Amino acid sequence: MEVTNILINKIRPFEGHPYKVLDNAEMDSLTVSVYDYGVREPVLVRPHETIPGEFEMIAGHRRMRAAQKAGLTEIPAVICNMTRDEAAVMVVDSNLHREHILPSEKAFAYKLKMEALSNQGKRTDLTSSQVATKFDAATEIGKKNKESRDTVFRYIRLTYLIPELLDLMDEGKIAFMVGVELSYLPEDLQYVLLGLIEELDCTPSYSQAWQMHKDLTVGTLTEESISERMNQPKPNQVEMFRMPAEKLKNRIPQNLSQEKKEEFVIKACEFYQRHLERKRAMER
Repeated sequence: MEVTNILINKIRPFEGHPYKVLDNAEMDSLTVSVYDYGVREPVLVRPHETIPGEFEMIAGHRRMRAAQKAGLTEIPAVICNMTRDEAAVMVVDSNLHREHILPSEKAFAYKLKMEALSNQGKRTDLTSSQVATKFDAATEIGKKNKESRDTVFRYIRLTYLIPELLDLMDEGKIAFMVGVELSYLPEDLQYVLLGLIEELDCTPSYSQAWQMHKDLTVGTLTEESISERMNQPKPNQVEMFRMPAEKLKNRIPQNLSQEKKEEFVIKACEFYQRHLERKRAMER
């Protein structure tokens, strides 16, 4: 396996690449490592099909981003000659093993791999409601990722969401099955829903999303009916306090679970409250 240095500006993202390379604490750590020691594991690329002298990234998007942030202009790479479909399968498989993968990443990854397997002659024409009686692409994808074929199809449904709703899913504000139901809504009505989410500062429950999908099926879904659904009180609805994550950056340890982060914030508030009480006592 021959390794060669390639100019970073000659490497393009793989077309249809579903992964979000985020500038976060993990990326900052990787950037420091690259700055100190260089890129120790070469990235994987293939020659671009239409632009001579340029390449498409197959594996190593985060290493390349870290190299860019560290000020490098070249990166060690292995050049593989493979078809787009072979490359697409490798792009997906090289990223799906990550511990943390966003719903949008998995959705477009499954779609990309499904298309690639379809071009290779695998069966992809079954709907999620049908029973697989013989080998098909969704079954292969599901087995490789320990999920049912129906779950694979549900993730692919998420690719029909408008970007703003998909972002809310990635942020954990819209549940998976809620997103699946909303994906059936036409794009214009998804934007109507988005406006209501912002106006009411709340996201739909599964029951509300399911009712909207049902209204669409029977031909009664309108802007008015969406507004009516969204204004219905939700069972056990509680007031939520939200704060942009950027404001807490470098103030909360990044290696904590979500539950531990919430506990950290609560304890910090309690500590500050005691500080204020002591301050008031000294001023009396």
